[in-house]
Amino acid sequence: MIPLENYLVLSGILFSLGVYGVLSRRNAVLVLMSVELMLNAVSINFIAFSAYLDVTQITGVIFAIFVVAVAAAEIGLALAIVLRIFRNRSSINIDEAAELKW
Repeated sequence: MIPLENYLVLSGILFSLGVYGVLSRRNAVLVLMSVELMLNAVSINFIAFSAYLDVTQITGVIFAIFVVAVAAAEIGLALAIVLRIFRNRSSINIDEAAELKW
């Protein structure tokens, strides 16, 4: 069986790559992909801890399914916003979407 530390290292690397992508990119689609990468790292953590700590091994899987459902809703809404910005501005650069702020 693969040790828990391997899953945690993988999850940490994926989450770090996602944070780097969110902080360094200006393209909205790449930022959304980075957020999805971070959510997948969280799902790996839930499933890994569920497999190693829970007797029934179902709690982490249920949480991971909720994370996937929330991620799907988030990406659908965010892509709709990005498409609307692209139609108005002809660019998906995050810096050019400043008019959405109050």
